[in-house]
Order: sequence, then C-alpha cells, then structure tokens
Amino acid sequence: MTRTVLLGTSEFAAAVLARLADSPHRPQLVVTRPDRPAGRGRRLSAPPVADAAHAMDLTLMQPETVNADEAREQIAAAAPDVVIVCAFGALIREPLLSDFELLNVHPSLLPRWRGAAPVERAIMAGDGETGVCIMRLTAGLDSGPVCLMGSEPIAADDTYGTLAPRLQELGADLLLRVLDERPPCAEQTEEGVTYADKIGPADRTLDPAATAAVNDRVVRALTPHIGARVALADGSFLGVLRTAARDPGAAGELHTDGDRLLLGGLELLEVQPAGGRPMDAAAYLRGRQR
Repeated sequence: MTRTVLLGTSEFAAAVLARLADSPHRPQLVVTRPDRPAGRGRRLSAPPVADAAHAMDLTLMQPETVNADEAREQIAAAAPDVVIVCAFGALIREPLLSDFELLNVHPSLLPRWRGAAPVERAIMAGDGETGVCIMRLTAGLDSGPVCLMGSEPIAADDTYGTLAPRLQELGADLLLRVLDERPPCAEQTEEGVTYADKIGPADRTLDPAATAAVNDRVVRALTPHIGARVALADGSFLGVLRTAARDPGAAGELHTDGDRLLLGGLELLEVQPAGGRPMDAAAYLRGRQR
C-alpha cells in the first residue's frame, strides 16, 4: 500500500479519484479548488472532485492556494508517500514541489500537448491517437520524466465527451500500475514538443475561412463541456453542438440552404441560441422565420 494524497478538480480527476479510492492506495486526503460561482445564476458550485470526495467519505481540503503554508502543513500531516496531481488547474510551486514525490496524470503522449487542454487540442489537430502519461511533476510545464505511458486511438467521430472517459480509465489503470510496480521514470525528449494552451473565446468560435473538416474538429473537441459557437450577423453567437462535414475541404460564410444551416461545407445539425435550449438547426431556422 502507498499512502497518497490527491490534488484534482475536474470530472476527469474525479473519475481517477474513484478508481484510486477503491484501491489499496486510497487517499488520506483530497485537495481541490474552492467552490466558485457557475452557470447563468452564478451560484456557488463545488468542483467535481469535491462532490466525489464527499460521496466516498474522503477527507477534503479546499484552500485558496495549495502553496500556502497551512495547506502544505495539512498535506504533510497526511504523511503521503506520493502526492498525485490530476487536472488540478493551479500552478504548484516550491517548496511544495520538493516537499513530496509528486506524480501527475497527464492525458497526452508527452512531449506532445504539454499544458492545460491536451485532449481538446489533440482532437482539434486531427491527431490519430492520444494517450496518458504518468510523470513526475517538476517546475517545467509537463516536462518531467515519464514513468508509464499508454495510447488511445481517436476515432473520426470522437468528441471530448466520448474520448475523455476512455482516457480516464486508461489514466487510472496506469496510475495504479505505477503505484503498485514503481517503474523507473525516463526523461522526455525535447523533439516533437507541442503546447496545449487553455481554450479561450477565439478557440470556441468557428472560422469561416477554415475548412469544414477543421471546424468540425473544433466542435467535437469542445462537446459537451465547453461548446463551440458561430458568430451571427448581429454580433451575437449561436452555440454549435453537432455538425457534419458535407464538403470537408470547403470554407465559407454562414448561410442557409432550404432548411439546412451551413458554414461553408459544414452543416450545423444541432445548435443552441443564447439563453435557449439545444435544438435541431431546422427548428432554429423555422423559429427565426416567424
């Protein structure tokens, strides 16, 4: 048995936590981010890892910063052999980096897609595969030595919502193997390094100058958790939930063709008006014509 503490925040991290908690390496402490306002009503919402920890009766801490003395003291009090980091979403600094052995569950085939949004960027780029690495956390951005790696194909119709659960399972499998077997870690090569920047508003907005294939990948990469969108003539945005590349190489402006809504060669199949519910594009167009 390895005594562990887990630092995580997202749904991805909550899934890994569930597997870890059901193993001999059940965490002595779970650390996540504070509750934050979310949704249209801006009500305080707990991170998925907080909900998971409560459901599994795990000791939970939600410090404003994990690098503060009080937080580091509480982690030390749990006497972990290993601190596991998975989709925590905040920078871990010294002396915390050196106080403990830190293992990071990173969903990419490092050194490709270091950074905040590796799953989304892999789909956007049209990669044929991705994977998960268990690596030692260092001061560099996901540049530490890799202890174990596994790959996962990206299907032509994969969305974030279909790919991420497979990566969660793979990541949990690899993490438990590392804790059980403690394999040696190997330094990463600097050849083939790419960076997965955080998804911003511009990344969400479909580009009329891009091909249908490129825009379709954006939609799939951001479904269902972030959401792509297309700009309308009045300056507002229409959410885009599902598309089909009818002419993959064709770019072009937003237009209609009978009851179809197209962006170049990309047909928008399911959309969501601002403040509205998801609907078929044909129903959206009928509503606009009233």
